[in-house]
Order: sequence, then C-alpha cells, then structure tokens
Amino acid sequence: MNDSVDPENKEYQFVGDDVVVPFAVEPLDIRGRAVHLGPMLDAILKRHEYPQDIAFLMGEMISLAVLLGTSLKFDGNFILQTQSDGPVSLAVVDFSTPDSIRAYARYNKEDFEAALKAGKTAPRDLLGDGIMAMTIDHGVEMQRYQGIVKLDGISLEEAAHEYFQQSEQIPTRVKLSVAQILRASEDGSMTETSWRAGGILTQFLPESEDRIKHRDLPSGADDEEDDFSPDDAWLEASALMDTVGDDELTDPQINIERLLYRLFHEHGVRVFEGTQVLDKCTCSREKVIGLVRTFKDDPDKPMKPDESFTTVCEFCSTSYTVSASEV
Repeated sequence: MNDSVDPENKEYQFVGDDVVVPFAVEPLDIRGRAVHLGPMLDAILKRHEYPQDIAFLMGEMISLAVLLGTSLKFDGNFILQTQSDGPVSLAVVDFSTPDSIRAYARYNKEDFEAALKAGKTAPRDLLGDGIMAMTIDHGVEMQRYQGIVKLDGISLEEAAHEYFQQSEQIPTRVKLSVAQILRASEDGSMTETSWRAGGILTQFLPESEDRIKHRDLPSGADDEEDDFSPDDAWLEASALMDTVGDDELTDPQINIERLLYRLFHEHGVRVFEGTQVLDKCTCSREKVIGLVRTFKDDPDKPMKPDESFTTVCEFCSTSYTVSASEV
C-alpha cells in the first residue's frame, strides 16, 4: 500500500517519530528512505550519558544505521562500526531485523577533553583516521558481507557516499542531522532536554537499460571524468537534497511526509508502509550463560563450584550474574 503525499489531506495519518518511511519519486527514478528519531534515540543516548559532542556523533551513526538496516529483506543484522585513532576509538550500531536497534561508543576521556579544549569536537574530529565498516550478517549458515571505507577526516555522510560509490556503484546522497531540544517544564522551574535526529537517503535507480548504462559514478581519478555526464534526473535530485536544512530533519513540527512533499511535490512523491524502530537490545541471560560455558573449562583459570561471573552489556547496561551451577 502506498500513497501520494499530500500534507493538506485531512485524512492522511502521519507516521510520527521513530518510523522509517520508504519513498519513491518515479519521474526522477529516485527511491529512498527518511526518518525522524525521537524517544528511541533519546533513551539510548541518555542511558549511556555521553558527553554532548559524542552524543551528536552517535545520533548521526544511529540515523545512518537505521536508514540502511531497514532496507534488509531477510532475518539478520546490519552492523555499522567505526574503529579509529580519534577520541572515540570504537563506535558500534547494531540493527536487528525487523526493528531493533542498539548502540554504544568507547572513548578516551583525556583525549576527548583535549579535543574539547582545542575546539575539535565535530564527528569527523572525534573519529579521526581509521575505518568505517558496514556488515550484513545473514545468520550462522551464511557468509557475512562487509564493506569498508577509509576514514581520514571525512564526515559520516561522505563515508556513506564513498561506500556506495565503491561497493554498490549506485549514485547515493545522504543527509543527517542531530539536535538537542530544550523545553521548559510545565511550572517553568527547570529546562528539560531531549535528543532528536533525522536522516534522508536517496538513490538513483533507473529501470531503463540505456539510463542504467550511464548512471554509474566515475570510479576514480584515473578515469576520463570529462566524458562522464551524470543523468539530469539525478542532478536535479541531488540539487533538491542540498536544500534540506538541518532543522527540517530534527524539528518535531515538521513530519517526514511534509518534508518529502517540500522536496519532491513538483514531481509527486509516493510513500510506502513505514518500519517502526525500537530501542531493544538482543542480549539475554541465556546468551551470557552460553558465553561463560565457552571458557568455563579454561585450564589456566577453571571455574570453581562456588564461583559466579558478572558481566554488563555494553549496549543496554543490563548486568548479569551467572553462578557455576547455572553453567
């Protein structure tokens, strides 16, 4: 079921926050997904109590992972991960189909404070040089697929563009934005904050064989780029993406359907059934017990009958204590 977006239609039911909306603009051969993240994102970021700038970085990563992960058409996981030499040495967002998201970041407090003092706290500064990996895990019986992009001071948006250029050869544009919303309490005695984020991804996917032949991006500096002529439809779509403001991706008063209408109303935009994303970790006591069983017979450190093992999930902060009898 799909509908042409008309924000003035009184009967149209807007999807709201934490729902990824697939869309299509047939005259431009454009397909994509868009999302506004609210309560789900706020719960994840507040649970970890990240410094504000690291929370901004994680908001961008979660938005990107949601846009990409919800495109999976099978049971499995999409994992977006960075490993780098910046203050944030490791960041992971794990999307489990059909709707579960979890995330965490590992950072060095001293390095972060030094970056804060130097005024270098943009996401690209916090990551530094390293890699961004996108992993698609179909399950234990199938091989993982992984694409890797080099991080050398580029933004997450730029890294995503490079990934699709190198791995998929699909012209792709991504816009991400994160904001911290301030609201006065009802009695005016205090100010409450909440995290919001948004993202939109568009891809040029023509059906015409002639247009498919000419849609690909130039593959490198050695190519004769003077001979490369992007399709006019993709040039127009890219220009429209450039007009998307950060506030439009985070303002709770601008729903996703209204934003898509603003962008593509001249050509007509169709939206499809959305996917609600949930703050939901996949950890469990059973999985922890299974993990302990893998090393309980370690000859260097055998587990004693009266011993217990405690671990905390890095994603959701749930603590599990497992006794030897359970193992």
